[in-house]
Amino acid sequence: MKCKLTKTLLFSSVALAFLSTAAAVAAGQKNFEVAITDKGCEPAAIAISAGEIAIKINNNSSKAVEWEILSGVNVVFERENILPGFSQNLKTTLQPGTYQMTCGLRSNPQGTLVASGSVEIKPLSLKDFIGPLSEYKVYVLQEVDALVSKTKEFTNAVKQGKLAEAQALYPLTRVHYERVEPVAELFGDLDPAVDSRADDFELKEKDPKFLGFHRIENVLFAGKSTEDIGPVADKLMQDISELHSRVKTLVIEPDKMLDGAAALIEEVAKTKISGEEDRYSGTDLYDLQANVDGSMKIVDLVRPLLKAREPDLLSRTDENFGKVDELLKKYRTADGGFKNYSEVSDVDRAAMKGPITALAED
Repeated sequence: MKCKLTKTLLFSSVALAFLSTAAAVAAGQKNFEVAITDKGCEPAAIAISAGEIAIKINNNSSKAVEWEILSGVNVVFERENILPGFSQNLKTTLQPGTYQMTCGLRSNPQGTLVASGSVEIKPLSLKDFIGPLSEYKVYVLQEVDALVSKTKEFTNAVKQGKLAEAQALYPLTRVHYERVEPVAELFGDLDPAVDSRADDFELKEKDPKFLGFHRIENVLFAGKSTEDIGPVADKLMQDISELHSRVKTLVIEPDKMLDGAAALIEEVAKTKISGEEDRYSGTDLYDLQANVDGSMKIVDLVRPLLKAREPDLLSRTDENFGKVDELLKKYRTADGGFKNYSEVSDVDRAAMKGPITALAED
């Protein structure tokens, strides 16, 4: 049975005051343009009509940036790694409401985005997704359970000064996070705390707000030390435990699950092939394989739906996953791990871009 649902926003006095004073995009428009500078977003306040919108993001800052639309701590839409001097044209659908925008560095003030009016939603039947969604929730919970256990081992080794053990546990811990990263990214406060890179902060590695996995990675592998990072390890354990708690009660919707398959492959394209993700340890291949695993899991869960409706798409997807797997096998070690990313040839890095780009598109 087809349903037609209409959601209407009743603005609070705060939202109405915003709309009357925002010197930004006029309400009622379906597109807007925003520039990200080293200091924040211009304009910092935007009013727009709810529904399908077109966005142009201009990175006028000196750093590669991530741009997000947030509803509280929940990430509604994002685009990562927009390079300095480049623009990206994006499309998404917004329900009526008041949102926040990230504007470059985490230390920059957030912008405000108000979507007004009503949106007509014509959802597909959820019936076909009940099974895949249930299985995916189980998969996510299993990975997050393993993440909690492995993070405890990892942070204990860090705090006990066991450098070699902590270095060995670092990539083995992260794989559980990387397989379900799109779910973790739904919590806009936790993912930056756990997985931010130095480039997200004004002072880079010296910035006191630079925490999480990559801060510890920097000290372990670049500094070859465990000194003074006990508190950072404790904070990481706290954040992973909080993620575990939130995931237990999280309702994963079909679009979030399906978007996750693409997000994981886009992550590979943007930060793994370049080697920037685990730049201090060179353990990028562990993360890359985990991203592919997480994406492939979602494809497998909706395989019957794809086979019936989009067999050509499924065939292309399987073919490209196969190409990536073959390339990764070349760099496996005898213990089941991976060689340092510095050993991956330029030829193989280039060869990986083709199937990864195709997968992201598909």
